[in-house]
Amino acid sequence: MLEEILTPRSAIFWLFILILLTVVFTLIVRYFRPYVKFIYPNAKFEAIGNPFLLEKELHILVENASLDAFKDRLNVLRDYQVTGDTASSIQTSLDENFLKTIHMMQNDSSKKLHAFYEVYLQRTDFYLVKNEIKNILLGGTKEINPENALLPRTKKMLEQLQHTSKEMIPSLLANAGFDNELINAINQEKPDLLQIDILFDRQFLHQLADVKVPSKCEQGKQDFMKNLIDMLTIKQLLRAKHLSISPDICKTMFLGEGKQISRWRFDEMAEASDIPQVITALEGTTYFSALSAVAERFVKEQSVQLFEPVIHRAFLQRIKELSLQNYLTIGPMLRFLVSKEFEIKNLKAIAKGITEQLSSEMIKNTLVMEAAA
Repeated sequence: MLEEILTPRSAIFWLFILILLTVVFTLIVRYFRPYVKFIYPNAKFEAIGNPFLLEKELHILVENASLDAFKDRLNVLRDYQVTGDTASSIQTSLDENFLKTIHMMQNDSSKKLHAFYEVYLQRTDFYLVKNEIKNILLGGTKEINPENALLPRTKKMLEQLQHTSKEMIPSLLANAGFDNELINAINQEKPDLLQIDILFDRQFLHQLADVKVPSKCEQGKQDFMKNLIDMLTIKQLLRAKHLSISPDICKTMFLGEGKQISRWRFDEMAEASDIPQVITALEGTTYFSALSAVAERFVKEQSVQLFEPVIHRAFLQRIKELSLQNYLTIGPMLRFLVSKEFEIKNLKAIAKGITEQLSSEMIKNTLVMEAAA
């Protein structure tokens, strides 16, 4: 029997070969099937690119003397279709462009990633909700336009907040599913605004941790979240030290274990007596050299805002590396998504700078640019 199977002239031999090839082909298809849905969208995102994180393109835009020239250059170069005659209206148009980009990405991506995009948009809207709540807590009269929100549910919440007293904010947030820790912080007689910032970040991170993605994307999502924790932690602690917040209070600002900032490093940063010591505590991370290079300027100018573009640039580099590590799945999507968000922020900053007639150098100092390849 065995000799008949191994004889090439035997029909059984060729049947055996056919079965073997079928099994091998099935195994190969099963292995690569999870990646197939990422081929088209990833190729599309990389083809579109993010030119307005590049120094050359940004410097050309910054040199425009008027909003019309800026808008025309932008629309011709990348077909942004930006409209408006004022910095405010152009910024609104840019936000609409960002929303359209997210919807495009959702349509091109696996349906299993749609919830992730919604959570990411919610993070952008949290900024508006947080600022409106702070405005109410401080007794301010300036209200945020609900139309600036990206998601319909956020627009509804902003409208509700504008007709809500300080005492009613907790119940409104509870009905919207916000964490009890955040609600309790807002309900304090003298709310800590910095702590509220931290708790909004935690709220987003909890949502990000809970959102379901394809199994092959889970590790990429986790790495993205940890890198995001690093970036947010550094920004918050630098701000806290600038405000002379005590180490004990700083230790309550822990967002979780990051990719490079573990609990022991966070504690070391929280215990630092000033901003230079916070930066020293980051030695061994990819943020250290970039922040150290700006530290001397900070000593002279005492502006913590100097660090923000540097931190964001280092964060973009981490996302670029993450994209390469997850090239067959979620990596290129994450890079394009994060980069698009920073692109929009750059363009909004340029529009505002042109309107306020700031020098090109002053505008450039606020922009986030990718590190040269």
